Amino acid sequence: MTDCKSPLLQNTAGIEPEDVAKRLMDYGFHGPTMSWPVPGTLMIEPTESESKAELDRFCDALISIREEIAQIENGKADIHNNVLKGAPHPPSLLMGDAWTKPYTREYAAFPASWLRTAKFWPTTGRVDNVYGDRNLICTLLPVSQMVEEEAAANA
Repeated sequence: MTDCKSPLLQNTAGIEPEDVAKRLMDYGFHGPTMSWPVPGTLMIEPTESESKAELDRFCDALISIREEIAQIENGKADIHNNVLKGAPHPPSLLMGDAWTKPYTREYAAFPASWLRTAKFWPTTGRVDNVYGDRNLICTLLPVSQMVEEEAAANA
């Protein structure tokens, strides 16, 4: 019997599931569910409504991301400051005056040639997910203001 376990990407390149999920956003995909039902994993659930072309595009993105990870493993990209750790790359970051990343803006924005004709742009960069989960803030209008606005709308 052969041991089929391979080293975790965290051990070989410092890459976690969150890094892959965020980089998928640069490829135009919604980040998959992370760490559920199995901690430290991504849950990818294509449905029967996805076309073969879309599934192929998703597979191409994953293959490309794996190649980016190999760059880290081979020492060609920095383990702490790389395109995966910097993802997602929203327009505000890409078009800003300062660019301090060791990779190009073009590669951050267009990691695959097909993105030049159809790009879904992430609206924000990386946020602290754990902080957000533990410090949920919901902003609601005061009830009195809601009543006033509804009365004005119905007038």
